[in-house]
Amino acid sequence: MAGPYSFDVTSFVENSVITPNQSRLWPACACAIILGAGPLFAADWPTFRGSDRSGVSSETDLLQSWPEAGPQLRWQAQGAGRGYASAAIADGRVYTLGDGSSLADDDDEYLTCFSDADGKMIWSTKTGSAWDEGQPTWQGSRATPTVDGDRVYVLTPAGGLYCCATSDGDVLWKHDLKADFGGKKADQWGYSESPLVDGDNVVCTPGGEQSTMIALNKLNGNLVWTAIHPGDQGAGHSSIVPTEFAGTKMYIQNTAGGPISVAADTGQLLWAYEMKPPTAFIPSPVVKDDLVFSTAGYGLGGALIRQVSRGNGKFEVEEIYPSNPKLANKQGGVVRIGDYIYGGSDGSNRVLCIEMLTGEVQWEARGAGRNSISVAAAGERLYLHFSDGTMVLAEANPAEYVEISEFKTPNTDDRPTWALPSIANGRLYLREDDSIFCYDISGQ
Repeated sequence: MAGPYSFDVTSFVENSVITPNQSRLWPACACAIILGAGPLFAADWPTFRGSDRSGVSSETDLLQSWPEAGPQLRWQAQGAGRGYASAAIADGRVYTLGDGSSLADDDDEYLTCFSDADGKMIWSTKTGSAWDEGQPTWQGSRATPTVDGDRVYVLTPAGGLYCCATSDGDVLWKHDLKADFGGKKADQWGYSESPLVDGDNVVCTPGGEQSTMIALNKLNGNLVWTAIHPGDQGAGHSSIVPTEFAGTKMYIQNTAGGPISVAADTGQLLWAYEMKPPTAFIPSPVVKDDLVFSTAGYGLGGALIRQVSRGNGKFEVEEIYPSNPKLANKQGGVVRIGDYIYGGSDGSNRVLCIEMLTGEVQWEARGAGRNSISVAAAGERLYLHFSDGTMVLAEANPAEYVEISEFKTPNTDDRPTWALPSIANGRLYLREDDSIFCYDISGQ
């Protein structure tokens, strides 16, 4: 992810419209950008947990504390619908998934695009029926869209994988993960994964032994490869984390029965670490070099494994410590800052700091909000979004828990706030059912 003083110039050129009169100015502009002439935010958040899926923004010029009433609210968008998908931000637009939108004339599910300038809806594309399975608080869409250039990809709870044009929402291709690939979800709460776009492919996790993970051509949806994990319990709610180890590019994913690694080029299963399947495996894995930390709630907890290369593309894993219920995180995710992992303790309002390598709890403290916590981070700050709508800015400090600022979104309702915060271009985005709130957290 680009920092506030740098960005991908090639991507900028490819996605910019430059008139003949402007073209003569481009060399000078490019030099100014490359040299970092003046503050520049170019850190979009185009998918779940940001560009590298760590939940950690590389932006540094952000407010280190907030006014008593909270940072400035730039806009509030209406029409996101019911659901727990986060906001994806790219190229001046904001995307999310939800059903029962206040701006729709039905209760169906829609992929919706808003302007990042003022929060006004640009387009909305129907992706299926509302997800009404289970208790009311379980219902609604979950998966955050993934934006890649002129296309946006999203997975519905029912398993519908959609590729749409960012310009107008037109459906370019779609698949049904269950009908087309024999996908299996391990629980009854629907698919929640945010598809991964990597190079020419879009990668996702149908789940089960028939198609544990698949790669599709991102332009036409044709199958590129299928990864099979024998005995796979089915898809969880996690999203794939791309990484590279020992010269091999790989995708690490938490399935319902623990983490697996798949070769990015062929789909070969590289290793699997079996964990006792919890009621639901929700958080995405945290990867640091050769280490993989996986955690879930419902009594399972967190475990750390180390990847080991045996040469010739062969890998195995060594257990550093087994799953420990004291290290559990239910659905809000965890982030790594340096050698420490931060997040909510299971599904409570208690914040947890763990030394990643040892699994030792450095501290556990009650936060200002109620119930579970969704987390993101930037610099030495934690952004903690409690399920009652309380938003807290805290120190990423392994010595003690220090809350710096807090505020509450203006129209939190009875449904829990489970969507993870998004940070992009000096702004904080909070999704609460039908509303998206955009706050200015720029330090400018």
